[in-house]
Amino acid sequence: MTFLRIPGRAALNLLQQFGLLAMFTGQAIYWSFRRPWYGRQLFRQIVDIGYFSLPVVGLTTLFSGMVIALQSYTGTSRFSAEGESSVATVVVLIVTRELGPVLAGLMVAGRIGASMAAEIGTMRVT
Repeated sequence: MTFLRIPGRAALNLLQQFGLLAMFTGQAIYWSFRRPWYGRQLFRQIVDIGYFSLPVVGLTTLFSGMVIALQSYTGTSRFSAEGESSVATVVVLIVTRELGPVLAGLMVAGRIGASMAAEIGTMRVT
């Protein structure tokens, strides 16, 4: 019966982790609907994180798309005469599927992390 001990422990540990996750989710939902509501601060954070990050993400994606277009054109023009017609499709697929979400996540995380660190750095301890 000792051969059942290790898988049994792993199964119990997994069930315990699921239970803790369920408790955390329940508490998060419970405390989300209790007063006081901080609607004004929540809206300010949504605007700061989402809306004001759009120019940074847009410029990063724009320049990355231009570099990908240039590299795709030079690469495909060497091997086929239809290099120009496939560049747009390749750029759209690469930027929207692969590179865009990664760059957006990195840019938003970097911008917001620096912004929050600067905001915390300007606070005074009373």
